[in-house]
Amino acid sequence: MISLDLQNLLVCRNILKSKLVQELSEAVAAPEDLSLAHRFAGHLMESAEKEGWSGNLIRALFLHLLSQEGCLAAKMAESSQGKIGLSLKNAFIHDMEKLLPALLEKASTIVNISLLDDYQPSLPQSLEATGYLEAQLQGKTTAEAVTEAFLTYYAKYGYGEIASYPAFSWNEKQQKLKGIRHFEAMDFADIIAYKRQKQQLIDNTEAFINRRPANNVLLVGARGTGKSSGVKALAKAYYTQGLRLVQMQKSQLSDLPKIMANLRQFASKRFIIFFDDLSFEESDSDYKYLKSAIEGGVESRPENVLIYATSNRRHLIRETWRDRNDEQDELFRNDSINETISLSDRFGLVITYLEPTQDEYLDIIDHFLQQEGISLPREELRVLGHRWNLEHSGRSGRSARQFVVHYLGQLKE
Repeated sequence: MISLDLQNLLVCRNILKSKLVQELSEAVAAPEDLSLAHRFAGHLMESAEKEGWSGNLIRALFLHLLSQEGCLAAKMAESSQGKIGLSLKNAFIHDMEKLLPALLEKASTIVNISLLDDYQPSLPQSLEATGYLEAQLQGKTTAEAVTEAFLTYYAKYGYGEIASYPAFSWNEKQQKLKGIRHFEAMDFADIIAYKRQKQQLIDNTEAFINRRPANNVLLVGARGTGKSSGVKALAKAYYTQGLRLVQMQKSQLSDLPKIMANLRQFASKRFIIFFDDLSFEESDSDYKYLKSAIEGGVESRPENVLIYATSNRRHLIRETWRDRNDEQDELFRNDSINETISLSDRFGLVITYLEPTQDEYLDIIDHFLQQEGISLPREELRVLGHRWNLEHSGRSGRSARQFVVHYLGQLKE
């Protein structure tokens, strides 16, 4: 049996906190006690089923720990595009020497349980970042080569959940970002029409990713026109280039300073803080947090953060005709009006979405039907689509997709 020397790690010692690593160490230290090996194997398989690990489970465990928990080398590499000091790199190589057996040898040569060599979970899962790391490690058999593979991975993806997920929510109770495991986003190719709006969104975001000047963005207009879908598509399209989406609720606006401080530490990543369907009533005061975040209060907005929001209201704050009534008691009425519209003015780029034309509406329906292998004559499509939008909420991308779902559901087998 192969032994592991994990107690003499230098910069990766945080993995020793793992309960599974502790049980593995105990099992390796007393190979004659099979109960220790089986305890470790049982708990390892529980993790494999939960996380979707497959293949060599001991290797999968250590890849997970090194990519998710990180280490000092990971933190420095993520913040400096993969370049770390020579001393730190040598310490990392030292640790890789200790970890090579766990990464390269069959699991059954470390713990005498053959089930761990090629495990097949009930629900396999493969994160894109993990696949990239596996590709970097392919054929690497020396500590130096494995070290370079990990540094390349850290430079591109970082470590922890930031590396694994394109989108996040803010956990108010724990005051930290939480990766959205089942993030659903469309491809830009599936967002039909609105070519000019899509290009504006893409151009601004690519400038941001490439560290050129870019604006905060307000997407405003008719409901169901693909405003939110466009922003989410960005996270999917530019994930490998370091873009991450942070979805927030209006009720979390007071936490914006904490979130900004949290994102500032991930210097190699670019973050879009996203508010969907944002609007305020006159009595709301939380919008002032957003104004401060956009333009910077005492502490400036991090250069790796932009704010994108969608709304059905051009000025975000509800305004009535009474607000413009000359008979109001307020002495400086124009100041109130300016306060009302000043929030939307802080978004440097405002992209307007109008209701799609009849032809654009039918093109959207046709696109999604074609994806299901269904092609309808244009006239039949026009009749069915027109009838649907009259009976429902008018023409929109959302309405078009709802029609497609209805049509597919009514098909006879």
